[in-house]
Amino acid sequence: MNNDKRFIEESFPVKEVSVESAREKNIRHGHISTLHIWWARRPLASSRATAYAALIPAPKNIEEWQRERDFIIELCKWENSNNQKLLERARRKILEANGGVPPKVLDPFGGGGAIPLEALRLGCETYSNDLNPVAVLIQKCTLEYPQKYGQPIPKTQYLAERPWLAVEKHQVFDKNLVFTLFEDRSETVNPLVEDVKYWGNWVLQEAKQEIGRFYPEEKDGSIPVGYIWARTIPCQNPACGAEIPLMRQYWLAKKKNKNVALFPFVENNAVQFTIVGDGYEAWPAGFEPENGSVARAVAICPVCGSTIADKMTRQLFQTGQAGQRMVAVVLHKPKTQGKRYRVATEQDMAIFKQAEACLQEKREKLMLEWGMDPVPDEPIESKRPSPNARGLSAVTRYAMNVWGDLFNSRQKLALIVFVEKIRQIHHHMLAKGLEEEYAKAIVSYLGLGIDRLTDKNSSLCRLIPQTEAIGFTYARQALSMLWDYIEMDQNEHPSGWIAILSELIDNIQNSSFQNISTITTHSSATTLKYPSNFFNAILTDPPYYDNVPYSYLSDFFYVWLKRSTGHLYPELFSTPLTPKKNEIVAYTLDSGGFEAGKHYFEEMLKKAFQEIHRILKPDGIAVIVYAHKSTEGWETLINSLLNSGLIMTGAWPLNTEMRARMNAQETGSLASSIYIVARKMQRQPTGFYTPVKEELNRYLTTKLERLWQEGISGSDFFIAAIGSAIEVFGKYEQVMDYEGSVIRADRLLQDVRQIVTDFAVRQILRNGFSGDISELTRFYVLWRWEFGAAKAPFDEARKLAQSCGIDLALHWNRPGFITKEKEFIRVSGPQQRKAESLKQPSELIDVLHKVLLLWEKSQRQELIKLLQETGFGSSEAFYRVGQAVSECLSSDDKEKKLLDGFLSGRERLQEDVKKAASQPTLFE
Repeated sequence: MNNDKRFIEESFPVKEVSVESAREKNIRHGHISTLHIWWARRPLASSRATAYAALIPAPKNIEEWQRERDFIIELCKWENSNNQKLLERARRKILEANGGVPPKVLDPFGGGGAIPLEALRLGCETYSNDLNPVAVLIQKCTLEYPQKYGQPIPKTQYLAERPWLAVEKHQVFDKNLVFTLFEDRSETVNPLVEDVKYWGNWVLQEAKQEIGRFYPEEKDGSIPVGYIWARTIPCQNPACGAEIPLMRQYWLAKKKNKNVALFPFVENNAVQFTIVGDGYEAWPAGFEPENGSVARAVAICPVCGSTIADKMTRQLFQTGQAGQRMVAVVLHKPKTQGKRYRVATEQDMAIFKQAEACLQEKREKLMLEWGMDPVPDEPIESKRPSPNARGLSAVTRYAMNVWGDLFNSRQKLALIVFVEKIRQIHHHMLAKGLEEEYAKAIVSYLGLGIDRLTDKNSSLCRLIPQTEAIGFTYARQALSMLWDYIEMDQNEHPSGWIAILSELIDNIQNSSFQNISTITTHSSATTLKYPSNFFNAILTDPPYYDNVPYSYLSDFFYVWLKRSTGHLYPELFSTPLTPKKNEIVAYTLDSGGFEAGKHYFEEMLKKAFQEIHRILKPDGIAVIVYAHKSTEGWETLINSLLNSGLIMTGAWPLNTEMRARMNAQETGSLASSIYIVARKMQRQPTGFYTPVKEELNRYLTTKLERLWQEGISGSDFFIAAIGSAIEVFGKYEQVMDYEGSVIRADRLLQDVRQIVTDFAVRQILRNGFSGDISELTRFYVLWRWEFGAAKAPFDEARKLAQSCGIDLALHWNRPGFITKEKEFIRVSGPQQRKAESLKQPSELIDVLHKVLLLWEKSQRQELIKLLQETGFGSSEAFYRVGQAVSECLSSDDKEKKLLDGFLSGRERLQEDVKKAASQPTLFE
């Protein structure tokens, strides 16, 4: 590449790519997210668009700018992922920019593989790396194997190389399975797809023969696809002692045309169940299925009504006095719609006990063969010296101390049988003449399939009544304790092995582009095994401070992969659990606490950025994604980046989250990821902060105008401004004040927030009125703009207040609108204010709040009098503030409704205030 600027350094279609990135979260079919779970994976849309924009030249004129901009918008759409016409155009353009040779591109934090996949799709010579073995295997199955083994070959060649298929095909693909070989009618086939399909079905058929008897068919032909369990504890009332089934609620189906629930009743001093609702027994009067027997570990005995405190509940689990009880069976009858339910019987439990006995037998046999316990016995690291209590301790508090404890006996049996069959197919494939590395690839996909099965079939999976579907083990970035759970029959459930196999196949199809060299490596990003000045581009998404404890969470999958595929990858699975020593995450450390963890993260990230600087060609480009909301997280990133020698040349905030996922009513949520563009450049010597700050002010004002026009607002606007500020700050080897002190990121961010605050207020109030409002009112307006009606972490609130010139500590929990709630700050609307705080208001926002309450009560004369006496009735700034606050709130917000109602009669109200002011009083 030459030294010319790239498109992404000059321009980028932020709005349009953001829309496609957020929309992608709804897509399942063929998306790499269905291959295997990985946390905080970047959208393919933004990855493809930013990679392309980073690899082509900046536009020479407005026509070229518009043409490329429109092309990027089309290119990033999900439906164009494999549009060969668009991709060929993109590849040609990238080749032209790189002298006719595919550029070398690396992602040193490859994770789930989204960014390198899109570089590969664009024709780049792609390299990917990760420290985590689970991520490395995901990348191999996403990047390497589809290109190496997934290219089309003639169907005749495929069959000629597998003569045994003609004999065995019908033994594996029977009429009850959804898969057949060669579902498409073309003359070529993807051999990797067909072989994963064949051997995946072989595994299922073999497993069904061995353990199908533990999921027996009903007399009417119905198939038990799931079993609902409740954990149990004994009632602590000595006069009772009943077994308490712990259930958070009793719904089975809660849909528009189907309401079904388990109804608990007491009989012979024991809790029994019956099923009520549509198609079952009549709904009992007053029964509310939402009210279960346990909430936040506090249990109520349905027999005697005694309460068991949360501490006692945990103690009962820890001392082995807790148990579990099967309460219901989920049925599906082939060729019919929907699911049916029945109460579990003694016979159901007897079959489960048979599975338990089989597990013990199988476990002993496989332990001898594999040299390890087939059921994961590795510890769940949630206690010290592990720093990650927040991710895993929810289960260890209830005596689930090793990873195998997260599954009941039949789940364990099913999983180890599937693992056994997967290990066996490797020997079968070699015996049939398939090449060893190719056989290893097929086993790898099916090993990832086992991981998908564990995520869908543990004792932490709940029944979702609104859809009658099964929730995942990792419904969020942590393990959550469940009192009642659903056990899946993975052989027959619609979400079981067949669905998983289908998604594996879709992923291979969608990831097989062309036979391009792809290399996946396993190492720390701080010690990459590549020569200096090697890569044309580094496109990466490093860890975000303390957002996701990747290694601890992925241990859940690592222990199963070690059993299914670990013997084929000794270099990846030689340790008991995932490597954690060099993980770049800000954990709390035993020595030094969180401050030490923060320092460690900053130092390690700096080393990773220094490695990027080392291996990047002199005219290369880096795009680094970051999305941490806290200012502390940004401080560490900025300091690490500045110390590495990389200089920012651009920053773009892209909305990568669905609006429905943003918990806007409770806490302020960050919608965007910031795509930071950086280069290797000669830095200027020491700059002094006064002129640098003046330069920063001028530059930011221009950049903020552009961000505002792109529709970026609230938290995203502040974060995007930080990205732009580093462009100025990073040009210097160091920035000092006139006293000789080095200016660090914390000081920079303080000044940036001040600049952004001034700009935002001017924009929100449509210019001209920002000087007419007080600091407190300015803070209120900015809060509503940045956080809406949500509460925010104290430190973020303090910094916003500081930028407005107010000391938060002087205002919270006093008569006013600012309230401190533990580590959060909340800004109250008029309907939440205490009456005494509005007795004699003089501050603009206080007057506005009292006016809204008077308007709601139709106390018009008092309202007019208040506006007249305070002088705000004729103040344009007063009404402009009200309008601005309204525009910041959601349509269903009570404050917005009050504001809109009040402002709709503004003109007449102003006239009435003017008349009241002109009328003489009694004593004049």
